[in-house]
Amino acid sequence: MQLNFKEIFTAFMVLFAVIDIVGNIPIVIDLRKKVGHIQSEKASIISGVILILFLFLGQSILKLIGIDVNSFAIAGSFIIFFIALEMILGITLYKQDDINPMSATIFPLAFPLIAGPGSLTTLLSLRAEFAIQNIIVAVVLNVIVIYIVLKTSARIERFIGQNGINIIRKIFGVILLAIAVKLFTHNIKLIFV
Repeated sequence: MQLNFKEIFTAFMVLFAVIDIVGNIPIVIDLRKKVGHIQSEKASIISGVILILFLFLGQSILKLIGIDVNSFAIAGSFIIFFIALEMILGITLYKQDDINPMSATIFPLAFPLIAGPGSLTTLLSLRAEFAIQNIIVAVVLNVIVIYIVLKTSARIERFIGQNGINIIRKIFGVILLAIAVKLFTHNIKLIFV
């Protein structure tokens, strides 16, 4: 079991950009105002468990349905592409349901905000390209970052400011756009080989 730091770094950056926990700070702060308290540890652990379970079971679920990983990765590249457009253009293509104050830590924070359709699709797209142990390390590192950001969200917002958060979102949006194109071209070649 050889760890590849380039793969870990790339997978970490892709997941970090898709999860966009820094860009979601305003949503986290809004949740805190509505609910009062969010359990950062619980939200981080639950989202990490969902991500790792999907990494292992996602492929089996796809086989059951009759879809190969490359086709799923191409579909994932479209989702990543649209998430990137949302981040760059500041538009909302995906509308979230109303927040239930009783279970805000799990829903919508752990799922679908952190471990949502974008990050789950991205995991299987990454699995088509990278070794599974490198992706697991990238997920764990992201969960640690998510925990730190959730714990310090109010301080981060005060420090960076709304303009800083918007700039970070746009930068990661462009990175995601490039990743979506790379995923699409890599997997489309594999399908037609």
